[in-house]
Parts: sequence; C-alpha cells; structure tokens
Amino acid sequence: MVILHAFLALLAGFAIMVLVVMGCTMLLARLAPSWAGMEGPPQRGYIFAVLGYSYLATAIGGFVTAWLAAANPLEHVLILGIVVLLLSGLSAIFSKSQQPTLYQIALVAIMPLGVLAGGIVRLKVMGIL
Repeated sequence: MVILHAFLALLAGFAIMVLVVMGCTMLLARLAPSWAGMEGPPQRGYIFAVLGYSYLATAIGGFVTAWLAAANPLEHVLILGIVVLLLSGLSAIFSKSQQPTLYQIALVAIMPLGVLAGGIVRLKVMGIL
C-alpha cells in the first residue's frame, strides 16, 4: 500500500505539471497567436514565457508531490525531479533540430529545479525545513 501511495503522489505531481503546461501553452497560443504558428527560431518573448510557465508548472508539481507523499516527501520530490530531468533531456535530444540548443538546455536545467523548489516550499510549510 505504501508503494501505491508513493506512485500516486508522483503521478499526481507529474499530471499537475502536464496540465499546467498544456493550459499555459493554450493560453499563450490564444494571447499571442503569432508565436504559436512560428516558423524559424522562436522569439525571445516566447522563450521567456515558456521557460517561466514551465518552471511554475514544475514547482506546482513538486509541491503537490510533497504534499501527497505521506512518508519522506523530500525523497518523492527528488524522484520526480529525476524523472523530469530524464524526460526533458530526452525531449531535448529528439527535438534538437526544431529548437535552439540554448533554449533546450535551459528547459532541461529549469524544470528539475522547479520541482525541487516546489518541494522545498511544501517542506517549509510543513515545518520540516
């Protein structure tokens, strides 16, 4: 039962991240349609918007994971951070020709840091840190 609870905490944090990123991407496409159908390198505003909401989404996911993890929330947050690091790294490798390299590196670096930041905020709220 403990393993199932741990898995569900990780799954919920990841699902929240995905939903927030999808919602922000749809909102960005609606508010700045010229950025959505771009050809060529992305504009700076688009890059900063994506980096910002990706960081926010992963921080929310880290917070939710730490909140739902009954035993050792920091361990769960670190696991989620590793999963996010691996998935964002794989995404960068497979889409390297579509996006600038520096942008992909920034996403790979920012997303796990966001998970960790969200988890740390939750641990401070709990009084653990």
